[in-house]
Amino acid sequence: MNWNWLVTSVWMIPLYALLAWVGALLWSPGITRRTGPRPAGYLNALLSLVALIHSVGALIVIWGQPAQVIRIPWMQVGDLVLELPLQVSTVTLGACVLVTGLNVVAQVYGFGYMEMDWGWARFFSLLGLFEGGMCALALCDSLFFSYIILEILTLGTYLLVGFWFNQPLVVTGARDAFLTKRIGDLLLLMGVIALYPLTGSWDFEALAAWAESVRAGAVSVDPGLITLVGLGLLAGSVGKCAQFPLHLWLDEAMEGPIPSTILRNAVVVSTGAWVLIRLQPLYALSPTVLAVMLTLGGLTAVGGSLVALAQIDAKRALSYLVSAYMGLVFVAVGTGHTQQAYALLLTYAAAMALLVMSIGTVIWNSITQDLRYLGGLWSRRPISGLCFLTGIAGMVALPPFGSFWVLTDLWQQLVESGQWLWAGVLVFTNGIAALGLTRVFGLVWAGKPQQMSERSPEVHWPMMLPTTAMMGVTLHMPMILAALALLPAVDGIPAGVMTASSLVGITLGAWLYLNPERQAVDWAFLADWQDLLANDFYTPKLYRASVVFAVRIISEITALFDRYVVDGLVNLTSLAVLAGGQVLKYTNSGQLQVYLLTIVIAVAVISWISL
Repeated sequence: MNWNWLVTSVWMIPLYALLAWVGALLWSPGITRRTGPRPAGYLNALLSLVALIHSVGALIVIWGQPAQVIRIPWMQVGDLVLELPLQVSTVTLGACVLVTGLNVVAQVYGFGYMEMDWGWARFFSLLGLFEGGMCALALCDSLFFSYIILEILTLGTYLLVGFWFNQPLVVTGARDAFLTKRIGDLLLLMGVIALYPLTGSWDFEALAAWAESVRAGAVSVDPGLITLVGLGLLAGSVGKCAQFPLHLWLDEAMEGPIPSTILRNAVVVSTGAWVLIRLQPLYALSPTVLAVMLTLGGLTAVGGSLVALAQIDAKRALSYLVSAYMGLVFVAVGTGHTQQAYALLLTYAAAMALLVMSIGTVIWNSITQDLRYLGGLWSRRPISGLCFLTGIAGMVALPPFGSFWVLTDLWQQLVESGQWLWAGVLVFTNGIAALGLTRVFGLVWAGKPQQMSERSPEVHWPMMLPTTAMMGVTLHMPMILAALALLPAVDGIPAGVMTASSLVGITLGAWLYLNPERQAVDWAFLADWQDLLANDFYTPKLYRASVVFAVRIISEITALFDRYVVDGLVNLTSLAVLAGGQVLKYTNSGQLQVYLLTIVIAVAVISWISL
């Protein structure tokens, strides 16, 4: 049987989720009163499973074959022809498998987590929108359409973060997350528009070929111009990947439900990194852009991992590590190691999803995510604890788990190319991440039961089944890397260095937080530094004192100008018209001599003005 139709119809993969999105929206309150909200979730999970099967089948068919491009006509305006190109390759279909697979487990997880919530239709429809958008982005071979998809995902983030809109803190978090991402989106749009006159195309393959022509000297371009365009394009990925200084939105986004956090932390933030990797040939044309990319990525990797150490909120302790690992992706792309960046996105996504799912089971029935009120759960929650430990092993460079191979290979490549600074950033971030994750495990599962963990049994199967399934994926990640030809050959010294950094972090965390008789550590001599990290280097205050202050001042000036200048001119014009109407009212007497007198006076005035 000819299975090539699975490849030629890959455009249907995003449509399955979009169909589920529309179908769930049809579950209006009137229907919900008769059937309950659950059918909307089941419809989304079923179609996500269909999309996963289609993605896996297409990946098997195209395995070992060259990439194909399917072009769907969109519109033509003069010389501008817009087509939606879809690239079908092992990389893009592998991304679709990752997205659809994580959506399936997140939605099944949502069956349990959202058990008592009547907003299923709205929630699962938004998950369908996310899935469709991310699959479309993975297949899309056009920067222009990728920008449109990223904007749709930004809207979806806003709606999911503000899902429980009856809580003021949730509404504030959704608004702040949306506005923060808009800064990067605006600069990205400017870069996308400015790029077309230079290259004549928005297709990623054409952009890479144009960049190669510039490097070969066949095409000339002003260095200052390409730097400005590159910085604009980079700003979009900085916002999407929650990099400094546009990282605050991810912290605010933690107000959303855990099932959406699974997707957001694991793959949604990676959408910006996906575009970043595909635009790497353009960034390489400007040393300034690469320097900015490396600086922001390095600062975020180090700063995010440190800030995570001081968080008392379990979800925020993980969210800052999201920014840190995306910073490592920026470092990999900025140093030209795109294959390691792709592999890191894969290993990171599975491990981070497992960490969020594990901690979500604790939050769900402990009714708190404050680490100070948890503890002693190992005897009550061994399966969740084992899943979290597996997630830690999958995140850091601990052999033989997935991230060990990728991070070790990246460190080895950085050292061989003489980029010792970024190799040091990688080692430091890995060690601090290991310490931070061990700290979270110790505060939740080790020690004695606390106020909110006295009664906290394992959760029901809709949450535990996908969590243990994701644990299996994380454990088998080295085999997946080998099947994808992404398992590198690493030398003994790089492996020893990266393993040692992980073990140092884990050992220090175990000494501080896994002791059954542990007592509170006296950090008085580090109080100022602890406050600095707990408050994210006071970035929110700086943000309010700079960006928010500037926007408020500009808004107030604009409001005053609109009120007293624009409205004043309009009111003056209306008063003049009314006054003129009042004057003319007395001239309409019906007597011919009055009309003649008016005409004579008007002619005299006009003649006097024209002299």
